[in-house]
Amino acid sequence: MKTFLTSAIALGLSVAVLGQTPAVRDSVRPFDETISVTGTGHASVTPDRFSFTVGVQTINDTVEQAVNENNSKTAATIAALKRAGATDKDIRTSNFSIYPQQDYGQNKLPRILGYQVSNSITVRRDNVSEAGKLLQAALNAGVNQSSGLQFEVSDPARGRDQAMRAAYDEAKSKASLLAQAAGRSLGRALAISEGGAVAPPYPVPRAMAMRAESAVSEVPVEAGSQDVSYSISVVFELR
Repeated sequence: MKTFLTSAIALGLSVAVLGQTPAVRDSVRPFDETISVTGTGHASVTPDRFSFTVGVQTINDTVEQAVNENNSKTAATIAALKRAGATDKDIRTSNFSIYPQQDYGQNKLPRILGYQVSNSITVRRDNVSEAGKLLQAALNAGVNQSSGLQFEVSDPARGRDQAMRAAYDEAKSKASLLAQAAGRSLGRALAISEGGAVAPPYPVPRAMAMRAESAVSEVPVEAGSQDVSYSISVVFELR
């Protein structure tokens, strides 16, 4: 009885498959033969935005004296930046701090010698040609700290289309080579997934002490270009 039932089930399945149309039978494949590859594409874009941070550091005997001196120099710096073309939206205070200057004598309690006040201003503007002029204006106004000059691309989609096409071309070239090596040919692209953008390298911020006793000539600044990279994964059919 058990043997008869098994034979009947097998016969029924055979009839079901044979009863399908040729198109349906051809679409039933036990395993898809595919090859999966990745590709990376690059595009060069010109930065259209810059930012930098400048600061005023003052030290005096009392908190009031240190703060007042710092406020005066910071206000002069902001005014100079605005005269050079920066607007209110381009300038923001990024740090303000007060630290006591202490003498740590051996086997003695710390003794306060004075107070250090720091005020940092970050400038961010779209016209990269103005970077050197604004840096010069801040330095001439009396800042004694500067760091983090960076150039950026304001629209992250710039260069994306070119880079992603290049990424697909690289993936297809890899797949074709591997298929040929295996004695096969490449079919359709069955699936494509975006790996995303690869962040370009940015300059590492570096603090620099500035002399403010005399006027500073305009800082030579070059924005250069940045490399935008995108990666994709593609699954191709093997024939």
